[in-house]
Amino acid sequence: MTERVGIVFVSHSVLLAQGAVALAGQMAPSVRLIAAGGTDDDGIGTSFAKVMAGVGEADSGAGVVVISDLGSALLTAETVLDMLSDDERARVRVVDVPYVEGGIAASVAAETGADLAAVAEAAESARTAWPVGEQGDAAQGDAAPAAVPAAAPAESSGEGGPYEREVLVRNPQGLHARPAADFVKLANTFPVKVTVNGKDAKSLLGVMSLGLTAGSTARISTADPAGSEAVDALVALVETGFGEV
Repeated sequence: MTERVGIVFVSHSVLLAQGAVALAGQMAPSVRLIAAGGTDDDGIGTSFAKVMAGVGEADSGAGVVVISDLGSALLTAETVLDMLSDDERARVRVVDVPYVEGGIAASVAAETGADLAAVAEAAESARTAWPVGEQGDAAQGDAAPAAVPAAAPAESSGEGGPYEREVLVRNPQGLHARPAADFVKLANTFPVKVTVNGKDAKSLLGVMSLGLTAGSTARISTADPAGSEAVDALVALVETGFGEV
């Protein structure tokens, strides 16, 4: 099995770190996810020793991304980074990103086999995944797209040209975290660029930011002449209802 980048969740709370690991583990079962929460005696605060041990435990050779919840947790992680040897430091990225969103995005990217730089970039995408005002609108379901037939005929501008299909989101909860992760992981198995409603199909937070609820339309497309197989596979996955229907 390909070595995967590990993720360390640093938090002021033991339970918060453990919860983040449990959540990420639902979508990234092959990734080393380490909780480094609380002080040495499990009180509220952070522990240099826990973070240092967590970095070592998470590293299987592909490197480690460290996610932290609050400012002093970030400082603890950066202090650990400073204490590592040059070789070890080169395999660790400490990122300052939204804790849950960044951690989940990094974990799913690691699950796809992405390298250290790409996993860190996925975490950092959490800063801009939801433009101002968009997250609240999606969460409230204010602008759910109109439903269309389950799978509209494929559209193409000609042989070898852009390819697009539309599919109805069937599962009751829509593209929430777990099905969105399955969608993104499948998209990442193809070398071509694919979009869903204009968002990068390989970006977990990009897909989740669409707020695709049950009955909404996913428009999956590619401009790559070799991308039709990827589009068809993603349409087929959505049509299954992700095992929830």
